[in-house]
Amino acid sequence: MSTTDAPRYTPEWLELRESADAAARAPQLLDSLRRHLADPPRRPRELVIRDLGCGTGSMGRWLAPRLNGPQHWILHDRDPDLLDRARAAASRTAADGSRVTVSTERGDIARLTADGLAGTSLVTASALLDVLTRDEVDGLAAACAGAGCPALLALSVVGRVELTPADPLDTEIAGAFNAHQRRSDRGRRLLGPDAVAAASEAFAQQGATVRVHASPWRLGAGGTSPAFGGGTPTQGEASGGESALTAEWLRGWVGAACEQRPDLASRADAYLRRRLAACAAGELRVVVHHSDLLALPRPQARIS
Repeated sequence: MSTTDAPRYTPEWLELRESADAAARAPQLLDSLRRHLADPPRRPRELVIRDLGCGTGSMGRWLAPRLNGPQHWILHDRDPDLLDRARAAASRTAADGSRVTVSTERGDIARLTADGLAGTSLVTASALLDVLTRDEVDGLAAACAGAGCPALLALSVVGRVELTPADPLDTEIAGAFNAHQRRSDRGRRLLGPDAVAAASEAFAQQGATVRVHASPWRLGAGGTSPAFGGGTPTQGEASGGESALTAEWLRGWVGAACEQRPDLASRADAYLRRRLAACAAGELRVVVHHSDLLALPRPQARIS
């Protein structure tokens, strides 16, 4: 993903989704990651963690306090404003109270090489894989394998959305949105919902052990996300933050579908009004399915 072609995400959207992202990420993958990072032959004095496409830094705020030991985070993004925000709001304390430091790098994350990752303990990213091409994912897997560093890649869309109650237009909107995610963008064929499968294959071909775990957003009436109020909202009681996220997601979801299929526009306008009204009334439940991927490199041969 080049620094000129990469999509720009607004800070407002990234901040709106941060709580939902934090609630959705799969902590089940962290035990394997911690064991790998703690292995004495590879454990450095300070973990060096690169956050690719960091946005406002939400991945670091979630992950740094869940890992032990001193950490240095290198935040990568094409947007200097987002880098400034991420650095200012970064977590400064690890799980065991150790110090966390932060620096930033602006540049083309798709051109990372094994040499460029030398000394890196972990590569991580959130909501990134689905806006990459197959060649870019293959390159990322090769770079991580060459540097011997694991990758934790969270919240990639998988092409499934559930809305309750159902609407006759749900399937058409979802299909058009998925096609938009797989579009060609200035000569780049994006992976969209195929990204997790492509990345699993790419890392496995490099000898990595790959684990994938579901990480769905659960929004709206009857949702179970602890990110919103610490409990389960009842009918008509979805929090303001959750309702705002659901509404903004709906606008983007339907908008992308219509961009892909302009013939949907007349029906989609009424559809969106119905869905937004149900959202405002606390009557809509949405599950947006994602997956998290952990790739652990093959063990290095030990010299006695």
